[in-house]
Amino acid sequence: MTGQPGDNQQISVAAILFDMDGTLIDSTPGVLKAWEIFARDYSLGDSLKVAHETHGRRLYDTIREYCKVDDEAKLLEEIDRFESEVIAGGPVALPGALVLLNNLNAIDAKWTIVTSASNKFAFRALERAGLPLPKGVGIITSNDVSRGKPHPDPYEAGASLCGVKSNDCLVVEDAISGIKAGKAAGSRVLAVCTSTTQDRLLSSDVQPDVIIPNLEGVKATKHGESILIEL
Repeated sequence: MTGQPGDNQQISVAAILFDMDGTLIDSTPGVLKAWEIFARDYSLGDSLKVAHETHGRRLYDTIREYCKVDDEAKLLEEIDRFESEVIAGGPVALPGALVLLNNLNAIDAKWTIVTSASNKFAFRALERAGLPLPKGVGIITSNDVSRGKPHPDPYEAGASLCGVKSNDCLVVEDAISGIKAGKAAGSRVLAVCTSTTQDRLLSSDVQPDVIIPNLEGVKATKHGESILIEL
């Protein structure tokens, strides 16, 4: 189902689980610069192709796969180097993200962030973009799961953090790997076309429940223990 904010679509869930990069923040310039550097250092070829293929996945997995870094200490060092380049690129909040997260905190809704970024990067990026953290709970980062997206583990962990079942959550994602993770966890998925076009989403093998351009105009209200999302 596609839609536009203001189409009067409604989704009722117990908690909302947000992807971070590409959904709440845009760190594209830094990511592209980092892959340009790593493509040069590791002879990866077309850095734009690599950035596209790896979007939404953990650096722990993608650097090991593409750069063939198997030594754990070296891998963590390279993750830090990559993420420092991304921070230097200046992550910014995407349209609607700040308003919606403040809305959710104001009504004491259950929500969290489930990101493929490391715990070192995620908090720095959110602070740099000026976005709030969920009240009363932490967030899920790549350090918190043994298997990253597209496996369901990250979103199952996010649901557990919120004290609810993953099949009673709404996952908000921009990447195909993340949408797959949300569906594998049994969650409903709201896809935003901030990094992946609607045409590509519709032609892929992923099936988000709703597709909208971005989070601008999305509102939340509390009804008992449920959150009503209005698009």
